[in-house]
Amino acid sequence: MMEIRIHGRGGQGNVVAAYLLASAAFEDGRYCQAFPAFGAERRGAPVVAFVRVSGKPILQRNEVKAPSFMIIQDETLLHEKGLTDGLKPDGGILINSSLDPAEISRRHGIEMIAIPATQMAIEHVGRPVPNVALLSAFLEMTGLLTHGALKKALEERFSGHVLDNNLRLAHQAAKAVGKDLWKEKADAASA
Repeated sequence: MMEIRIHGRGGQGNVVAAYLLASAAFEDGRYCQAFPAFGAERRGAPVVAFVRVSGKPILQRNEVKAPSFMIIQDETLLHEKGLTDGLKPDGGILINSSLDPAEISRRHGIEMIAIPATQMAIEHVGRPVPNVALLSAFLEMTGLLTHGALKKALEERFSGHVLDNNLRLAHQAAKAVGKDLWKEKADAASA
């Protein structure tokens, strides 16, 4: 079973990201779970969402404490104490940032892959919601699920020009990262 923790701020589509990833897993014939954890329910407050994907039924119902991967939708969250606690030693962090990945990794003492997901979202969707770009990049790097499954999940949630814009965004984000960069990590986490 693969466990993913998604960190963001209220209004960034953090919970939607978790549900889209779980929907894509379902479309690919996997078992899945997605659920959020809220503190203060207000725009800008830190929000955490959890996703589990497995080839077998999932019996756990608790928060993800030891994720294989983390997706961080807002780089200002890196200053939150304990943000990366529990990340498996061979895990990976994908972050929404326009900073150079080597620089952001050096600053925080942990390796990360960064893409400017908010900028991409503004360009394609017209709103600063980085979730679809980050999910697409994550799938491209891990090979966990197909992009076709993400497309179906997007089609269930959006329509018309909003869907078209999100599909273009997903395509651009996938091209922004190395294909199968984290494939070995993902295979090991799923084994």
